[in-house]
Amino acid sequence: MTEPIRRFDDPVLRAVAAPVRDFDRELRRLVKSLTLTMRAGAGRAGLAAPQLGVPLRVLVYSFDGASGHLVNPRLELSPRRITADEACLSAPGVWWPLERSYMVTARGRDMFGKSVTVRALGVLARVLQHEVDHLDGVLFSDHLEASERERFLAVALPSE
Repeated sequence: MTEPIRRFDDPVLRAVAAPVRDFDRELRRLVKSLTLTMRAGAGRAGLAAPQLGVPLRVLVYSFDGASGHLVNPRLELSPRRITADEACLSAPGVWWPLERSYMVTARGRDMFGKSVTVRALGVLARVLQHEVDHLDGVLFSDHLEASERERFLAVALPSE
């Protein structure tokens, strides 16, 4: 079942998500819901549990044939960085250039508690960094210089 995605100004997106302790049926249900919600729209490459209002360290990803989920992920970032346009499902339709590590190694667990390692570069590395930021209560606009952040927020959160 798909769920509504929380908007950029929702305070739940600013909270640090709690580690998953129970690898149970509820966790599997959450992973399924995240996956279905992510796949429900074109161009969706990742989604984190806080974006559905669930404050747990769970994310899903799907890009260029690589797809899966990570529970309690930790990232090892390469020093090589690259700037590319980035978007967020919580601020639909807004793309903004952002510098991120070009390559990451993500370590975590799957929904059954089994260890998982994902090595990614390019766009998938960007997706994983973006989604782990959500787990840490960080929005991608937080990485922008103050003047750029103001411009981004004016577009992403237009006054009503």
